[in-house]
This record gives sequence, structure tokens and C-alpha cells, in this order.
Amino acid sequence: MRENYTEVTELFALRQLLSHNETIRHCAFQAINFEKCGFPLENYKFEDCLFMGCIFPPRMYYAMDEACIVFPRVKMPYKVFLNKLYTAQTLYLHYKPGYHKTYYTCYDTIVYDRYMAHGKESSDVKETLCRALHDHSIASALDQFVKDYDEKDIVAVMGGHAVKRTDPIYHQIVDISKRLTEIGKLMVSGGGPGIMEAVHLGAWMAGRSDAEVEDALSILAPTPTFREKGWLTTAWQVMDKYPRDPQYHSLGIPTWYYGHEPATPFASQIAKFFDNSIRENLVISLPKGGIIFTPGSAGTFQEIFQDAAQNHYQTLGYASPMIFLDKKYYTDDVPLYPLLQEMQVRGRYSNLILSITDDTDDVIRFLMDFHRPYHQWSGQFFEY
Repeated sequence: MRENYTEVTELFALRQLLSHNETIRHCAFQAINFEKCGFPLENYKFEDCLFMGCIFPPRMYYAMDEACIVFPRVKMPYKVFLNKLYTAQTLYLHYKPGYHKTYYTCYDTIVYDRYMAHGKESSDVKETLCRALHDHSIASALDQFVKDYDEKDIVAVMGGHAVKRTDPIYHQIVDISKRLTEIGKLMVSGGGPGIMEAVHLGAWMAGRSDAEVEDALSILAPTPTFREKGWLTTAWQVMDKYPRDPQYHSLGIPTWYYGHEPATPFASQIAKFFDNSIRENLVISLPKGGIIFTPGSAGTFQEIFQDAAQNHYQTLGYASPMIFLDKKYYTDDVPLYPLLQEMQVRGRYSNLILSITDDTDDVIRFLMDFHRPYHQWSGQFFEY
């Protein structure tokens, strides 16, 4: 089996590589400026390497063998080749809290406006190629980021974007996410507003007191939905008042396909994609530690059945917990939980690990129990 390419995304890593090797083989260089490396590049040989959006002096071409591939830099309103995930600062570049009009001139909005102008399903070959290259770069950076986590320590929360910052379920998810982050979980969501934002606010406040969390929620309360002009401003007020402890992270995976919903700035890492199908697959497949489903609508229902199919076929090697939070909603209002139970009893689904509860402690206990070594669960129901 052929080994993977060694990815090099920073000058420091390039210098380390050049200081120990005269022949560089099987490396993928992403958005690297070789002119700043400080080494006589004409003295090196590059064999079967990839160069994506890099800057290098012309003489470097003579150091490359015929197996090397060069993807040149492309001038677009967005970065085609990225060597790291977005953050609130890079995604909202040029946005100034308190000045709502600057939202329309920030990086994220400029990219979304172009996306819509060319069409969600663009027929422009340059546009579709650049989007695909951008999404490949984000997927690569995402893969590098999650390597620092045990796969069962990655947990996601699904739910509605319309949930208000003042709703009880929003506060409950903040608490759940905070507690899970503090015990080493990487919390993941679709990266938008509502329940998704609550996930990342909880992770952002990890390590802080209950009183500080309540204060943060009170700052956000006057702008309960993303349709309020001050929605981003109050988020920045919280972030400025309560800086994130750098040991805690969270991952938002939004998409310009739903670009009218702004990405939550509370996510410490943001993997934003053009292609929504890639995003939907990742938000379900990454959290091998389990998914918490809160009340939502069509998008959440789609994710439930996508996760059920993935667990049924054990696509990722094993099934992961599906936790339904809000008994009344998922048994009476939208009876998906009893439906999944019945389908499993009938043999239409196999391997599902289902639970339903209203209690925060139950959610955390269930997720922690699943991560116990050699714990084998399949086809079980847990009602609290």
C-alpha cells in the first residue's frame, strides 16, 4: 500500500524538512512561500511532490522531477488554497463589532455574494474548479486538526437554527457542551446559529464558573436570533469579556449553501465549505463518539436518518450513540424515536444505539459509558 503524502503547511515545517534532506520525496506543500525559507533551493531535488498555491522562485522548477504537480495560485475573492481552518477572525475579516454595515463587507459576506451571483450550482468551469479546490484544502486542514483527538472523543449536536438564545434548550446545550469540553470532548455542530451556536458557546466558556456563563447568556439575550442586527456584536462582546482558554476547542462546519445563516464566531475552528453534501457527510461521520439530536426541522430529520443508515451499515467500523434530547418532542410532536425503535425491532434497522432523555447528566453519562474500553453495544434502547 502506498504511503500518504507528507503534508507541509508552514514555513517552520519546510525548514525542518530542508535541514535534514537534500532530496524531498512524496510531500504535499500547501500555500507555502518558498522564497522565505532561507535555503538555496537549487541544491535540492523534489520528487513526486505536490505544490498547491505556493510561491517559489523560477529556478525551483528545475529542481522538480516529472512526477511533481504544481497547482498555481488563483486570483479569486476567496482563498482557493488554505493551509488551516477558518477562525472568527479570518472568516469575519473587516467586520467591526457595533458597526452592522461592516458585516456586508467582511470576507464571509463577499464570498457568499459571489457564490450566489455565480449560482449554487454554477456552470462556470473556473468557478466550480476553484470551489472544489477550496473545499479540498478545507477537508485536508480539517483532517490534520482532528488527528489530535481520539475518534470517540468527537461528539456532535444537531438541532434547529431558529432556537433563541433565551430558550431553555439553548441554555441546556451550553451546559452540556461546556461540561463535555472540560472532560476532553471536541464538540462539533453545523456551525450556524441557534442550537449550533449554543454548542460552541458552551465550549468557549469551558473552564469558567456558572456565574460567568450566566453573565455571557445575559449579554446575548437582547439579540436572541441571528436576524437581529446586534447578533454578531453581542457575540464579540462575550468573546472580548471572556477570552477562550486555549486548551479548549470546538469545530463548526457551516456552508455557503446556507450562507444566509451566519457562522457562529464562538467556534474556535471553522471548516466552511461550498459543497453542502461534503459538509453534511462530515458533520455526521466525524462524531464517532455520538450525536445528540435536539428539536429541529427538516434539516435535523435528514441528519437523523443519515446517521441511522450510517450506524445500520456500520460504515465507519462501528455504530455510535444516537441521543434524543426532549422526550415529548421526539415521542409525541415528531415521533421519530418510537419509529426508529420499531424499525429496529422489525429488523429494518440494525446496530442502532438509541437513547432518549430530558436530563443533562443522562446525556453525559451515556456518552462517557460508550467510550469505555471494549464496550460493545448494538441494538439497544435506553430511556431515562
